[in-house]
Amino acid sequence: MATRLEAYGCDLDDPLWSARLLVQDPGVIRRAHRDFFEAGADVAIAAGYQASVPALTARGLTRAEAARVVASSVELARAERDAHGAGLVAAGVGPYGAFLADGSEYTGAYDLDEEGLYRWHRERWRILADSGADLMACETVPSLPEARALRRLAEETPGARTWVSLSCRDGSRISDGSPLREVVAELAPAYAEGSLLAVGVNCVAPHHVPALVRTIAEAGVDAVAYPNSGEVWDAASRRWTGTSEPAEFGAAAVEWWRAGAAFVGGCCRTGPEHIASVRTHLDQAVGSS
Repeated sequence: MATRLEAYGCDLDDPLWSARLLVQDPGVIRRAHRDFFEAGADVAIAAGYQASVPALTARGLTRAEAARVVASSVELARAERDAHGAGLVAAGVGPYGAFLADGSEYTGAYDLDEEGLYRWHRERWRILADSGADLMACETVPSLPEARALRRLAEETPGARTWVSLSCRDGSRISDGSPLREVVAELAPAYAEGSLLAVGVNCVAPHHVPALVRTIAEAGVDAVAYPNSGEVWDAASRRWTGTSEPAEFGAAAVEWWRAGAAFVGGCCRTGPEHIASVRTHLDQAVGSS
């Protein structure tokens, strides 16, 4: 989403990131969803990653206004899905670190424990669970305590189909250092009971995905995988380095699917051309299997 908005020329240099446009230019959010649906996407993740009630009230909105903005992220995606005629809409549930806007969604170094994270997420969760979304996409979750807090919320709203997708530091550990195998073991009972639809990884390097997905699949849990393009952020020069080839990304997605991923897509630095490549490669792979 953010990559596409930047391609339009939108300035996202703001703690609210793409969520700022939910207030200032919602039409451009719909335009981005349209581009991805036309590229072959089956699921649109709404632009709510950084849209939380505390973040929006800090900008001067009332709590009622902030709640309305959070819900509007799903409404925009649903409107474009309906115009397209097919597809699902996932409410975007960003981690606590997205609210902090300090990079802690890649470390899990939080000032809240599990109970505090549960309470922090609860208000937005209830808004999104009632928004008409087909799914709840908990994204870039860096720590075991936050994964547990989100599992509790999913268990409280069994009608809201949910995936929990983790940020990872390598091919075996999530960002706070917890072994992925242990995190999946904590979440697997909720998957077995039906409150979780899948467990997965996002905003990671593509080369880590096969090992991560296999770990999830070995636990008998459907996996979701949507890594970054393969480029690397250079914090010193404040720019992305490396290459991002849509054809290579699409071919890699077939490997993630074969490793056990039920949902595949792209995160940072991926655009409609990457999704179109994933669509083409997966259609070919499924057709020949």
